[in-house]
Amino acid sequence: MAGPTDPDDGIFETLRRKDNSAAQEEKTRSVNEREKALFEKQQKRLSELVETNATLPCTVSSVRVLGAVNTRPGFLKRIVDPLLSANRDRPYTLSEAIRETQFAADKLHRHGIFHEPISISIDRPDRTDPSSSPTDVDLYISLREKGRVAFKTGTEAGNAEGSAFTNLYWRNMFGGAESLNLNASIGTRTRTAYQATFEAPILANPDFRGEVGALSSSTQKTWASHEEVLKGGWTKLRWLGRGGKHELGYSGIWRQVTGLAEKASPTVRGDAGDSVKSSITYSVTNDQRDYPLLPQNGYLTRSTLELAGWGPLQGDVAFGKAEVEGQGAVRVPIPGVKGNSGVSFTTGLRAGLMYPLPLGFDSRPQASRINDRFQLGGPTDVRGFRLGGLGPRDESDAVGGDLYAAGSANLLMPLPRLGPEKPIRMQAFVTGGRLLALKQSEKEKMSSGSVRQSVSSTVAELGNGLPSMSAGVGLVYAHPVARFELNFSLPLIVRKGEDARKGLQFGLGISML
Repeated sequence: MAGPTDPDDGIFETLRRKDNSAAQEEKTRSVNEREKALFEKQQKRLSELVETNATLPCTVSSVRVLGAVNTRPGFLKRIVDPLLSANRDRPYTLSEAIRETQFAADKLHRHGIFHEPISISIDRPDRTDPSSSPTDVDLYISLREKGRVAFKTGTEAGNAEGSAFTNLYWRNMFGGAESLNLNASIGTRTRTAYQATFEAPILANPDFRGEVGALSSSTQKTWASHEEVLKGGWTKLRWLGRGGKHELGYSGIWRQVTGLAEKASPTVRGDAGDSVKSSITYSVTNDQRDYPLLPQNGYLTRSTLELAGWGPLQGDVAFGKAEVEGQGAVRVPIPGVKGNSGVSFTTGLRAGLMYPLPLGFDSRPQASRINDRFQLGGPTDVRGFRLGGLGPRDESDAVGGDLYAAGSANLLMPLPRLGPEKPIRMQAFVTGGRLLALKQSEKEKMSSGSVRQSVSSTVAELGNGLPSMSAGVGLVYAHPVARFELNFSLPLIVRKGEDARKGLQFGLGISML
């Protein structure tokens, strides 16, 4: 007889657990299949009902949302109340009632707190109810809420760096599609970063949202021989409107240029220490690309404006900054290949200007600081150059510039035997750009007139001669979270002092030129 610690019992128990696990998986799959079949049957029945009674007048007497256990009734009421006939100035036809209900269901889905699908059903009220009429209908919206709290750890990729992170996400925090996101990470360049963000829809509108947040980070900037520490907060409004996605925000950030290397240049040492940036930003983005990380068709336009330190904004840096970005992609048909060949041609352009402004209500503009100037060069923009490899330098440091323009042209082709469906491409590219500092005489005191003249002469200089350029070939892999590139680059035009890089170059990011 087997004793209580007999190993055979453990074997049988393990087999029993495996059998139970397999049975549970089969049961779950069966339930999911039944739910899917029932949903498809309901949708088919609804379509047939609408087709045969499309123009039938009806009155929506009630709308009931089923399954919203943790969502506030007042939040749902703002979305579904407009469906009621009592809140409309004209009667429904049945097809109009169904269409408006589908719009409401889509709005619920875009809040990101419910699983797909969200199903719609229609029924007649109880005929014995004396308050009902022959045209009355009841609408039902059935949904299932997503989990409220998620905790995860992992790795992620940003522009030219990787990091490991821990994240806590609390969805539908107060029952109105609010979210709290807490994130801590360590990375290859951003040594430490802590961030908290609270976001909520305004008036239950998924296309109009507010956000407040706070951050603390420390980033090593080896191309300029220092470390930058940031601490501060922001508030933002986001909305979907004419021209794309709009964002208006205010941020107050304390910055510190510290940890200077022994070889740090006089420019970096001159900007070392503390500064406070108080700024308003506005951006509009219109992204019509089919797949942003590896577009084959469509276009992107983005423009950003920032105003810092001027007038009541205060702080101790003042400037106006404008940036524009555009990208276009087209499929390239190949003779003899039916359908999508997987070959595409993309072009991109970025440009920016930083304009010195008086601080507060002063009359004399301030020169820009290394924290705020543009940097150009590296695997995510002008390939074939190191990070910050283009533009003004002081000794070995890339100190940034006030005006830049960069562009690229890429031909992407699928690898043999893999086909266009795989997110892997070979690419041939040409990239180029220039980064300039505003021309200002060292003996001349900065004034509004001298700034205007300096900006004018620097813009003219931007078109003087060919930009710094490189060309090359490589491999591109579009992972769901980032784009990876391994390129062989050959610098073609390099200006004196710029830091070019011939040979293999690895790049990863979410926004590649």
